[in-house]
This record gives sequence, C-alpha cells and structure tokens, in this order.
Amino acid sequence: MLALVFPGQGSQYVGMGKDLYDNFKIAREIFEKASDKLSLDMKKLCFESDEVHLTVNAQPAILTVSTAANEVLKSEKNISPSYVAGHSLGEYSALVASGSIQFDDAIWAVRKRGEFTQQAVPVGVGGMAAVLGLADEDVNQICRDASTKDAHVSPANYNSIGQVVISGVKFAVEKAAELAKKAGAKRVVLLDVSAPFHSKLMSSAVEQMRNVLDKINFLDFKIPMITNFDAKMFNDKLKIKNLLLDQLTSPVLWHQSINYLNNNLGVNQFLEVGPKNVLSGLIKRISKNCSVSNFSEKADLEKI
Repeated sequence: MLALVFPGQGSQYVGMGKDLYDNFKIAREIFEKASDKLSLDMKKLCFESDEVHLTVNAQPAILTVSTAANEVLKSEKNISPSYVAGHSLGEYSALVASGSIQFDDAIWAVRKRGEFTQQAVPVGVGGMAAVLGLADEDVNQICRDASTKDAHVSPANYNSIGQVVISGVKFAVEKAAELAKKAGAKRVVLLDVSAPFHSKLMSSAVEQMRNVLDKINFLDFKIPMITNFDAKMFNDKLKIKNLLLDQLTSPVLWHQSINYLNNNLGVNQFLEVGPKNVLSGLIKRISKNCSVSNFSEKADLEKI
C-alpha cells in the first residue's frame, strides 16, 4: 500500500523544478498557473533567484514544484496512492493531490500564509532549535521548564524518534536549548529561521488566514489525508479550513503520522513528491520496514 508525502519549508533550493519544467509540458502548465495567479515569474524565482529562500516565496515555490511533480507522476506512472500526507506547508500540496483544493486556490493561500507568518513576529523576537537525542517526553518537559508567562517555548515538529524541533520566544528557546544539553541531548542546533513556526506566536496569522480560507471552495477528497494536527485519517472537506488554521500554532506530528500510516493503515511504501528528500530520510528512520523513494526529476521515474 502506497502513501505520497509532500515536503515543507526548508526543502527549497535554487534550481528546483527545472528538470521537470524542461521535460514535461504538464509541469510547465503548473508553473504558468502559479505565475499567473501570483503575478510573478515562478520559473525565474525557482530556477535563478536566492529569494526563493524567503518565507513568502519559499511556500508557493515548494507547492508549485511539488504539484508539478505530482502531475508528472500521474501522467507518466500508473500509481494509485491510498493516502497522502504533508509536512507543515506540505499539507497544502497533499490537499491538492487529494483533490480537495484546486491548485489556484492553494497557491494564493500559501502566498498569504507566507506573508502572515513572516509578519506575525518581529525579526529577532522568535526562534527555533532542533533537539537531537532526547525522548519526546523529555523535550516536552524541558519546554515547560523553560517557559514563563511572557516567554513561551514549545515543541513545533516531532520529526522522528530523537529529533524534535522547538519554537517560541528566542530567549525561551535558548534557555530550553541549554536545559536540553544538560539533560543529555546529543546535539542542539539553533535554526536560522525567519519566524517561530508552529507556536502560539503565530496566533495573529491564524486570524488573517481565516479570511483567506473563507473565500476558498473546498472539494470532496479523492484520497484521504493523514494530518499533522492529530496524526489521524482526514477526509472531511467541511473541516479543512479549521485544520489549516490549527496547524499554524500546533506541532507537526510527523513520526506519529508515519507510524499511523505504517502500523494502523498498512502502508509499506512511501513516495516523497517534491524538492529534495528530507522526508525520505526521516521516514527511513521512523519505519525501517518500509520502502521509501522520492520523485523530483525525470531520472527518478525509472526508480519508481
């Protein structure tokens, strides 16, 4: 049984999607749709510009490349995934793949999502860090110990066993990082990010995104999705808006989602669709009994 998974922010790089664009008409059509909808040259942004790393650009760029890859996959390979999932921003790509949101609506929404999350916290106020080598419960407790009424830090991504990203007020993140080192963490890395994603500091972005999502007509699911929010199966179009709002301030339950797909739903094949192979690496550590591959350029088709 196969699940498609879609990457989130951090997987962008200059040149991503060019191979697909050069080789497949259907990929070019996705790039053109994105460019028309956002009134920018998505091709130039993805292929030539360092500005692809800015949050406001990275989010629509990754969605564009992931969707282009999925459209190529559908046209070139006769695969039928049973489920889809996405890491944070990747949930928008997963929703497009599931048929529950049109690409035009999704690309507009993630552009605004990038703007609002960037604006939610002044530069320098928030921070994030990756904690390696501690149990989830230990990191949870460290975050509680490091938080004060005015300076909150909490888990943002449960990426794999022994890899948790924390997010919040920079001072509290740094305090939690020190506590994690004292608790025996193998490594703690302060991340160079533009905003403290998946924390309570994103609450202003929630209200702004609500207005954007209110204008979108969500559709019936053709493929069910496993959500970041609760690591459960999801296929109710009436609740998509709330899901996309909740994910802004809630942690990404990634290893829980992969375990649910593998252990509860019987998925034994994962295919990462989109730039890089970050999720493939995580999945190999989470579920060692599964086959994992990724698709981001023409040469990958032969391996699938």
